[in-house]
Amino acid sequence: MNRRLPFGLSPRRAFPHKALSLLLCALLALTPPLPVVAADSLPDLGESARADLSPQLERKIGESIMNDIRLHEPSYVDDPEVNEYLNRLGQRLVSASTEPGGDFHLFAIRDNQVNAFAMFGGFVGVNTGTILTSQSESELAGVVAHEISHVTQHHLARQISSQKQQSVLGMIAMAVALLAVRSNSQAAGAAIAGSEAAMVQSQLAFSRDFEREADRVGYEILQKAGFDPRGMSDFFERLQRSTRVYENNAPVYMRSHPITVERISDMQNRLQQAPYRQIRDSLDYQLVRAKLRAQQGTAKEAVADFEVLLRDRKFASELATRYGLAFALLRAKNYAAAEREVEALRRQKGGSGSAMVESLAGEIKANAGDLNGAANVFREALVRFPLSRALAYGYADTLFSLRAYDRLESFLEEQLQSYASDPKLYGLQAKTHAVQGRKLQQHRALAEMYLVQGRLLQAIEQLQFAQRAGDGNFYEQSVVDARLRELKKLQAEEAKQKK
Repeated sequence: MNRRLPFGLSPRRAFPHKALSLLLCALLALTPPLPVVAADSLPDLGESARADLSPQLERKIGESIMNDIRLHEPSYVDDPEVNEYLNRLGQRLVSASTEPGGDFHLFAIRDNQVNAFAMFGGFVGVNTGTILTSQSESELAGVVAHEISHVTQHHLARQISSQKQQSVLGMIAMAVALLAVRSNSQAAGAAIAGSEAAMVQSQLAFSRDFEREADRVGYEILQKAGFDPRGMSDFFERLQRSTRVYENNAPVYMRSHPITVERISDMQNRLQQAPYRQIRDSLDYQLVRAKLRAQQGTAKEAVADFEVLLRDRKFASELATRYGLAFALLRAKNYAAAEREVEALRRQKGGSGSAMVESLAGEIKANAGDLNGAANVFREALVRFPLSRALAYGYADTLFSLRAYDRLESFLEEQLQSYASDPKLYGLQAKTHAVQGRKLQQHRALAEMYLVQGRLLQAIEQLQFAQRAGDGNFYEQSVVDARLRELKKLQAEEAKQKK
């Protein structure tokens, strides 16, 4: 785990949000840059609520933190291709878990350190450093399976549920504290100072038992999902060996998930009974790693990096390495060379069957000023890869640049039929209505965008603006009025829960 979160909170009483905010500010001055979670964005469930964390409450807490990360954390990787790949990988693993129907969401954090973390409600973060450090898809899957196991076993909730006398808000505060402690071993000393020392220390010791349980459950998930179970032990062994180099500055994952000799020995014992099988990495795994590598350093450095790899033939996948070079050339604004690499990619076996390759081809044309050519690439690729969000966003952006607003509106309406919780689509819709001077529809789209982001008050405000816009017909005004009543009812229900 690698987030700015308030720690050292007392489990004996629930802190008001103002106090949580002050503690957060104090923490920010002491810790290195980590994903921000605003304490006052956590759900306030009232002082009278006294119960263990239910799965529903876990999900609500997780959604609150996740929404805050998306909106305010600059290291959040807002890249549909990277996050879609992680979620496909995650779903494959979840399907082999004890909760195959579980609602999980994986996302990437741009950080070169090796780390991954599980939050409440099925939200799992993976540092880009973990993806790049992994040497096979099974290794990455091993890390993700371990984090999924923390969620399916409800470890965080179980750690704090023993504090029976605290309110739900107090339990939330304690959960956030434990997340912070496990994210940064250097901060752990401060967290266990004072009157909370014994309680936090015991929770940390208990979490080591959970690490062993996550190893065991994660190993079973990895094997059932068809990955090489050696991937988990290989990755952990390599991290353990790295401590001899890093000494006191060990990778974050080593500090937040202590990898002991006992844990590795347990994994090796299980592997003795597992038959060896070679598992090929998926093309998407290789392409995502190449894309992340191509985003490092300056554009010139990235181009040189991939050119050397190709010249010396030091790669696991030539197709992925050429993709990385094409992406780096796009960064360097050498569009002609980038297009030549994409055409070479398409001629290679498997190259024409990748949505990521087609998305890059469209992006190169759009940046080169060939908007009609880009629109054609995106449109044709969407027929073959209708689930690709990157292709959908690329096509929508290109239509907007072409001022093809009627086509864009129809496309967005079609997309929203399948992706009604996609804030980007609503944002594009609002932008399209704005340039056309359709104020009611603009505010209505913004309201839906805010709502799916968990910002109910802002959604209500936008609908009130829509009511006063004065440019809608009777039907459009009626839809706004009905939606506003619906959201105000939801607001009243949430206010009632806080009493």
